[in-house]
Amino acid sequence: MPASDTTGTSGTAATADTSAPEASPVKILIAGGFGVGKTTLVEAISEIDPLRTEERLTSAGVGVDDLDGIEGKTATTVAMDFGRITLTDAGVVLYLFGTPGQERFWFMWDDLLSGALGAVVLADTRRLDRSFPAIDFFESRGLPFIVGANCFNGEQPYTVEEIRAALHLKDPDTPVLLLDARSREDVRGCLLALLDRLITRARVTAPAGLPDRARS
Repeated sequence: MPASDTTGTSGTAATADTSAPEASPVKILIAGGFGVGKTTLVEAISEIDPLRTEERLTSAGVGVDDLDGIEGKTATTVAMDFGRITLTDAGVVLYLFGTPGQERFWFMWDDLLSGALGAVVLADTRRLDRSFPAIDFFESRGLPFIVGANCFNGEQPYTVEEIRAALHLKDPDTPVLLLDARSREDVRGCLLALLDRLITRARVTAPAGLPDRARS
């Protein structure tokens, strides 16, 4: 209810509490290969009805879209997914932009990159090579990211160490997490891990001599 509509027992308008700082907006990309679970992740965590730009897969995609291992997939993102989540304890509002996974739509990634502070790269270990383009993209542009290995059917046959070695990450400190993209708690933990990485990076790259408050 707006503060102007809130009255006390005396009939006068109550004063709005302005002590809490306004949450800072942060743009995050959710990237990865075709059919890895990006739309599912955004749907699982978004506090608003997510915007989806999905189209049904048709015979026109035969020979173009690689459905090996995801033969049951019937729709795909052709532009982006969009969701929002407020992390009150972190003091931020995350705006999540899910990128299209099909190669013919990769030209949109540079546009989506504008203003982004970090990314989550989802990986499907059954088709791990589909994650390489997203990792190469963010590494070449210097955007901090973490890797989330999606545990399809709640199972993951590989350890974090095995996945990290297979991905050949340039930065050995890049976090690799196991998660179920359908689980709100798993996704929230993944996003918090990314924020920790962004904060650490900001502190490391802050100009020398600035007080701690300016660095935080």
